[in-house]
Amino acid sequence: MIPIIGRDSEKKILEKVIESDEPEFLAVYGRRRVGKTYLIRHYFRDKGIYFEMTGTKDGPMNEQLANFSIAVSKAFLKNHRCPIPRNWNEAFLLLLKQIEIIPSNRRVILFFDELPWLSTPRSGCLRALEHFWNRYLSDLKNVILIVCGSAASWMIKKVINNRGGLYGRLTRILHLLPFNLRDTEKLLQARDINLDRKQIAEFYMAVGGIPYYLNLATRGNSSAQMINELFFSKDAPLVDEFNGLFKSLFDDYEHHKKIVYGLHNKTQGLSKNKLLELADLTSGGYSTMLFQELESSSFIGYMQPFGKKEKGGLFILIDELALFYLNWLTTRSLGAFKEPGEDYWLKVRATRKWTTWAGLAFEILCWKHICGIKKALGISGVQTSASTWRYNPKNPDQEGAQIDLVIDRADHCINLCEIKYSDNLFEITKKYRKDLERKKRVFQQVTKTRKALFITLITPFGIKKNSHSTALVDSQVTLDSLFD
Repeated sequence: MIPIIGRDSEKKILEKVIESDEPEFLAVYGRRRVGKTYLIRHYFRDKGIYFEMTGTKDGPMNEQLANFSIAVSKAFLKNHRCPIPRNWNEAFLLLLKQIEIIPSNRRVILFFDELPWLSTPRSGCLRALEHFWNRYLSDLKNVILIVCGSAASWMIKKVINNRGGLYGRLTRILHLLPFNLRDTEKLLQARDINLDRKQIAEFYMAVGGIPYYLNLATRGNSSAQMINELFFSKDAPLVDEFNGLFKSLFDDYEHHKKIVYGLHNKTQGLSKNKLLELADLTSGGYSTMLFQELESSSFIGYMQPFGKKEKGGLFILIDELALFYLNWLTTRSLGAFKEPGEDYWLKVRATRKWTTWAGLAFEILCWKHICGIKKALGISGVQTSASTWRYNPKNPDQEGAQIDLVIDRADHCINLCEIKYSDNLFEITKKYRKDLERKKRVFQQVTKTRKALFITLITPFGIKKNSHSTALVDSQVTLDSLFD
């Protein structure tokens, strides 16, 4: 098996857990397929007695308890038969009996994976787990209890922000996010898949940094070939992943999908009220929960446009797979290509629609790698806030403007960033130079800022040097910086 790739900050947390002289209670959450189980299993399985129990979605309680019995047998009884408990209180007492046999100088790791699927409303599992920790495990210094779930909002509400028996009991919290570009490159290289960084970026723009999807990459193929194979070939493994993902994560997934559909191709995002209108939902506690669930699962993000007050924020779609699905895999998005085949992706790559998708996907990529952009600009140590900006004047005689990324800096400067996706050096023409000058001028006039304004171009390979670039562009950032 491939060793744990990346996850440096997460491994530091796990190292503190294993080296602790006190009982540890760790909660791990993150979206489905992000690698939670892989990380915990491969880090802890050789660190002591390792117990792993995985919940089954919609599984009846007797089935879950039977699986619990098998897990106890495997971890403690060398696969000898273990009685099946009748309820979760009985199950945890059975587990306690086995733990107490283990010498106190030997670590016992208890891993409950997909806890939300174990803790169905009438099962009593979570309540029994609370009692199990508070009454017994919290006094056993050799025990590490780990609970994990893909339903991020459930984990946050029921475990992390628990106001009952688990209040204040967690010793560590781990939110596992998708890989960044740097770790994606490491993962592919570990599998002997050697692509240049633009190819890696294009693959990432389609599937994101989800390890499960990245592991579907095939050696010797280009990013275009891999995308075609995963989404458009016969029996393509990811063709219906979007729908399956939502069904597995959310109970009322059709409502979640309506919100995501509403954000499709809205490059500047939409307000909550506008999204509720598009999704035919009403404002209130239920809709707030939908937004929280989508945010905690990293499908949407909340962004504060430059100069707007707190309530003027906008939601944007930040999940690569969702953006790809909505652009290319719905019946409507297939367009003229009714029958996707082995060369489908190569055909559409030459279309205007592909250019539009790639531009938006590259913008999302840049937003997710803002630290690399700051490092390239030499402002890693400067406090900043990142936002977008748009001005639509009511008077048609006035100039409007839109800026992809505004980096407002504590050193009294602002970077006005243009994000452009291209296959070669990006060329600034006379017309585009005037467009950039207009954007800078309108931004200064409307915001009335007194900060220094710098024009920054973010492109895959940099800009072609000419009189227009020399006169206007203050700094540039290339794709390589996003891998830092």
